Amino acid sequence: MPGVFLEEGDYNFDIALRRFKKQVEKAGVLSEMKKRQHFEKPSVMRKKKKAAARKRLVKKMRKMNAS
Repeated sequence: MPGVFLEEGDYNFDIALRRFKKQVEKAGVLSEMKKRQHFEKPSVMRKKKKAAARKRLVKKMRKMNAS
């Protein structure tokens, strides 16, 4: 879990907030929260995964044909 600790004489909140935001983004907390916000059936997850793979493949093929 991300966390930022301030030392006794360090009162610069903006820097601490920036560090915390970077740690949260790196840990993937927000994306995980959005993913778990609503229950998604395993079959729907599989369909989304297959659709994303298909989309990546089409994009890759389009890029190869353009070259």
